[in-house]
Amino acid sequence: MEIPKKIFARQHEITTDFLKEIDEHLLDITEGRATEMFEIKDLANILHIHPRHLSNTIKETTGNSPCYYYEDKIMTISKAMLEENKMSIHAIATLLTYDPSNFTKFFKKFAHQTPKQYREAFLLKNTDTVTI
Repeated sequence: MEIPKKIFARQHEITTDFLKEIDEHLLDITEGRATEMFEIKDLANILHIHPRHLSNTIKETTGNSPCYYYEDKIMTISKAMLEENKMSIHAIATLLTYDPSNFTKFFKKFAHQTPKQYREAFLLKNTDTVTI
């Protein structure tokens, strides 16, 4: 059965709006304008739809759950902050509203290494070596 164009367009609109809201919220988090990480139900509320409808729509249009995109964006931000090497891992975890031990577990689940291991590997890889 083919999906009517109007419904298809609305599904993509919801997906686009969802991804935009995640980006805006994570920017608010990293810039200190927000101190609580949204849940999927909060994002659904912003979009004025039921959380189940949001989850089903994202899954149907992308093949992935909403959490996949949320977690992926948090990992991208985490890695960038670790690579900058300006903040401690504890400070990064706190800024991203994680308890430091939970942040390490979250990070390791997706990166297959701890934040410390990731930072050390990145810094080692990007150290300029001079040969004479």
